[in-house]
Amino acid sequence: MSKIISVNQKIRKFNNKIIVPGDKSLSIRWVLLASLANGVSKANNLLMSEDVFAAINAIKKLGIKAKIKNNKCEIYGKGYNGYKYVKNLTINAENSGTLGRLLLGFLVNTPYPIKIIGDKSLSKRDFKRISEPLSKFGAKFKLRKNKFLPLKIFGSSKLVPIKYNENKGSAQCKSSVIFGAMRTDGTTIIKAKKSRNHTELLCKHLNLPITIKENKNYDEIKIKKVNNIKKLNYNIPSDISSSAFFIVLAALSKNSELTIKNVNINPSRTGIITILKKMGVNIIFKNQKTYKGEKKADIKIKGTENLKSIKCPPKLNSGAIDEFLVIFLVAAKAKGVSYFSNLNELNQKESPRLKWAEKILNKIGVKTISTQNSIKIFGNPDLNLNINKKIIIKNYLKDHRVFMTSVIAALAFGGHWKIYDKDSIRTSFPNFLKIIDKLKNND
Repeated sequence: MSKIISVNQKIRKFNNKIIVPGDKSLSIRWVLLASLANGVSKANNLLMSEDVFAAINAIKKLGIKAKIKNNKCEIYGKGYNGYKYVKNLTINAENSGTLGRLLLGFLVNTPYPIKIIGDKSLSKRDFKRISEPLSKFGAKFKLRKNKFLPLKIFGSSKLVPIKYNENKGSAQCKSSVIFGAMRTDGTTIIKAKKSRNHTELLCKHLNLPITIKENKNYDEIKIKKVNNIKKLNYNIPSDISSSAFFIVLAALSKNSELTIKNVNINPSRTGIITILKKMGVNIIFKNQKTYKGEKKADIKIKGTENLKSIKCPPKLNSGAIDEFLVIFLVAAKAKGVSYFSNLNELNQKESPRLKWAEKILNKIGVKTISTQNSIKIFGNPDLNLNINKKIIIKNYLKDHRVFMTSVIAALAFGGHWKIYDKDSIRTSFPNFLKIIDKLKNND
């Protein structure tokens, strides 16, 4: 039977400090880069989630030793050509789009075909957006229905550099091409719409042959062949996408205060902060530092009344793409009509998130008007559900962010909620409910 949680009352005022787990994007990228480094790379605060475990299992399949204890990990890299390729190899990316897509860039020179599989949700996501540019290097792909997992990658020993325009604002597409280019003689040039830049920052920190010229709406990235990666010891900052749920909960909880410690505030990831500040949410950064190219800080949030609606500038989308579900909850409580557009990428996630956003908002009595890539939210500052209002959330392809957004909605607005598939949080945030309990008990 599916694991169900019930939430039957609004959260009371709280004043707390919390720590959320390590950043998922950085954790997976660290695993992949460390697997090709020379020597032992060590990470602290590695996210202990199913997506990261899938990444570790993937490199083990490629002959790389890894040890995990608590939230620490050691990876014993064998150098840039250290993968042990074997015939009939299958790698399971499970639920991780980041892993499934980025890994393909590392495998463009495989001498034997490698099969990539995933779970039901990942097998519905578009992998043609990755195979198309990577095939220009010389690798070949065979995809289910020319688009989906399972797929097979057929590598090439004669890879050629490419020119690639990434116009979707997808960090996964961009990163996969960067990793493919590292296997390639010559210079690959990428013109990429603004998106997360963790890969570029890690590459620069490792002194890899990459240059980035930043323009207003896009970056020009040049990458040459890599021959050596030095070991990478890393204290991974906390994940802003995981923090987002608690930022919103604090914002919607009258007279509450919350500090989230040591959070990655990379400017390519802080769209949620910019958006919520425009909506009147009281948020400040404290103790700002730069670590290995990444910015981090403590985030302090105060419960906010008199929230304002927003016509969200699409340029902020890529920096908030994983956080829109909870951002919409703030819009539900704001005065006026909020409008979000150009959200095609939301439907490239674990579930069609724009549809699920509308379902959740409609269930709590908020009027919406949506298209395939936009949504209008008619806010209600007095939104407060009767205890007897029954809401059931299920059949959402076990999308961890749908689950967590539903929990936050239940705590912020009240009602009688039954939310299915509790185990979905193992993907990115296994201790999510423990932190919720801490806030409920004001520990």
